Amino acid sequence: MELRFIFDLYAGMRPARLIPGVQIPIVRAGQRGIDFVIVRESTEGLFASIGKGSVTPEEARETLVTTRTTSRRLFDFALRLTERRKRQGGKGLVHCVDKANMFRAFFRDIFEECARLHLDLRTDCIYVDACAAALLQRPWDFDVLVTENMFGDILSDLSAGIVGSLGVAPSADIGDTHAVFQPCHGTAPDIMGKGLANPTAMILSAALMLDWLAEKFDHAPAAEAARRIEAAVDRVFDPSARPRDFRGADGTRTLADAVLSGL
Repeated sequence: MELRFIFDLYAGMRPARLIPGVQIPIVRAGQRGIDFVIVRESTEGLFASIGKGSVTPEEARETLVTTRTTSRRLFDFALRLTERRKRQGGKGLVHCVDKANMFRAFFRDIFEECARLHLDLRTDCIYVDACAAALLQRPWDFDVLVTENMFGDILSDLSAGIVGSLGVAPSADIGDTHAVFQPCHGTAPDIMGKGLANPTAMILSAALMLDWLAEKFDHAPAAEAARRIEAAVDRVFDPSARPRDFRGADGTRTLADAVLSGL
């Protein structure tokens, strides 16, 4: 979290893609496919008050902060991402996820200003609670969702559950000049060194890093390498891989070696 503030990593990218062979309880998900990205603002929102809130015996107070400068950068990032995904066969659709029926519509207003500069895309706005329900009912209808920090924190974990588990959920925190790549999940000290962890999220985070390098330095081989990693993961899970978080017996080394073999 500190790195996000130090390097101004304002765009938290949380992809959710259903890997072939992974069974989830959402009806028809395997046939329809799931492939969307949550773009979470990572330096403001409710997280801006970390260490700055006030607590008394009767009250705890935290402050949600939204600035025009950071919001514009976030929306520009999300809209460019949507354009890039559209060129690769995506829906060209981006949703702004907020709670404008309860709070000021400042965040939404800035989104709509930015969206008017991207007439080739479809844009929409949705309340965060309605979005949570829709993600469970029809996740295949979404492409890119852009939202506030805390909303994105919650929705990205929900999305990981939708596609199987946090063990297959990569993430990137991206700024104008720097980026950090890591699994969506946190640490698990209780199983450290036991070889039980699912390495898929870390492996897919490396693919995100290669995509970022490919775009930043116009380096096509890096993007090709990212696709090869994703394809290797797909081959491993379809049909046989079953990590511990999927109630299977495959440990860290078994899965990592299988992906290496798939490469």
